[in-house]
Amino acid sequence: MAPVPPGIRLLVSFDRDQWYKALTFILTFLLYTSFHLSRKPISIVKSELHKNCSSVSVLATIASSSSDPQQASPPSSHTDLDCSWKPFDKSNYKQLLGAMDYSFLCAYAVGMYLSGIIGERLPIRLYLTVGMLTSGLFTCLFGLGYIYNIHSLGFYISVQVANGLVQTTGWPSVVTCISNWFGKGRRGLIMGLWNSHTSVGNILGSLIAGYWVSSNWGLSFIVPGLLIAAMGIVCFLFLIEHPNDLKSIYAQNTSPGKRQVPTKSWNGVNGHTEVYLQYKDTQEYYYYYEDSVQNRKSYDTELLLPRDSVRVPVQPVVVVKSESEPSAISFMGALHIPGVIEFSLCLLFAKLVSYTFLFWLPLYITKTAHLDAKKAGDLSTLFDVGGIVGGILAGVVSDKLGKRATTCAVMLLLAAPTLYGFSMISEFGLGPTIGMLLVCGGLVNGPYALITTAVSADLGTHKSLKGNARALSTVTAIIDGTGSVGAALGPLLAGLLSAGGWDQVFYMLMTADFLALLLLLRLVTKELTSSKSRPISTVELKEH
Repeated sequence: MAPVPPGIRLLVSFDRDQWYKALTFILTFLLYTSFHLSRKPISIVKSELHKNCSSVSVLATIASSSSDPQQASPPSSHTDLDCSWKPFDKSNYKQLLGAMDYSFLCAYAVGMYLSGIIGERLPIRLYLTVGMLTSGLFTCLFGLGYIYNIHSLGFYISVQVANGLVQTTGWPSVVTCISNWFGKGRRGLIMGLWNSHTSVGNILGSLIAGYWVSSNWGLSFIVPGLLIAAMGIVCFLFLIEHPNDLKSIYAQNTSPGKRQVPTKSWNGVNGHTEVYLQYKDTQEYYYYYEDSVQNRKSYDTELLLPRDSVRVPVQPVVVVKSESEPSAISFMGALHIPGVIEFSLCLLFAKLVSYTFLFWLPLYITKTAHLDAKKAGDLSTLFDVGGIVGGILAGVVSDKLGKRATTCAVMLLLAAPTLYGFSMISEFGLGPTIGMLLVCGGLVNGPYALITTAVSADLGTHKSLKGNARALSTVTAIIDGTGSVGAALGPLLAGLLSAGGWDQVFYMLMTADFLALLLLLRLVTKELTSSKSRPISTVELKEH
């Protein structure tokens, strides 16, 4: 007999629950990657919506002169030429393009508060599927503006607002699913790795949108729209919200070697002879009846009698009432969970800094390092690389120490002077700029990633909820929704302050970091003084 290949040995070494965990991790990673993939095209297409018309005019003049010098027309005196896409061909194009960004971000921030409350009351799989399908629809609609030659600013802003609202279905849903499957013990590390989907989605979105941006920018939206819609169908077919959802499958396919639960019937009235079985997660007793009391046995199931009245033999009967389904938590109830308000406001300022870098970093590198737009864009991705490392590092440290707020506070404390150093060192060449980009990315995005993932999951399953896990989506939406307010304010303030010099922008960013740190001081003090703050033990590795 041939030996079993080592790869097969590795595969069979994992049990069924571990395979389902891996499926949930990979699937939710890909689902939210598609969300960010569909958000990225607008930043790539902006350069195509408004081109450098003067250079286009010069190239056209040279081409016409070389083909027929006698019929060459003089350069046009108009500044608004047809090389740009109306209505973004005017001198105020920056404000118009900014209006599309802010319309999406503001709608996302407002919708996030409602999304969590709605998501707690609907099946997550269906809720997420509908959100992804509608997001794909609105993303494609933006691209159809090119196909059907639409030049209405109201159309594009309306599509952005609608897309911002439906995209709020994503984050609370995927965080709830991943938290249901993974316990607290290594949640920081797992979610630090998992949260890299943001950067992966941004990179893929840039590559896909950039492929068609010059030839047909409508496809830069249509293709990502079709991808997120396709992932919505995959979500409907394969997403498992909670491990308990598999109990019905386990009941129908009992493992070999385990004794099957026999079912007996007795003569009753109205012609009923069947006994109905229903498996329960939290119950320990089941009595099935045979011809004598001595054959009564106990199993992890419960006997449900027929709906109509029956004549039951006079034998001992244990009636076990199933626990009622916990009600979804209200918005105000979620705010009363200890730590929700502090972490929400902290994320507002942390996300303000992160999104300011997202929108303005390429332009800043172009102005200070004197690089062209493509090289500046490529260099700015190092900030995301540092963010991935920072998110994983924050998760590992917080798991080891058992102190989420303290981990965030230390990184915020280090981030403020690092930002000032970046503003100084970035003028001294490419090498120092690369190093500072990686460090800044890690310190800025580390707390942001930790709060939106592990901290949100911890608060959504806080001990004050007494086992009610239906608060997770609402808590996640409140925290990320508040952070999205900062995401909308940061780029806006940067645009206003940059007119007076880049130093003012960095002072604003450092101030935001210090404010985020101040908001965590109470929680940090509580963690450091509490005797219960310790590394999470193996006793706490239970699933929620």
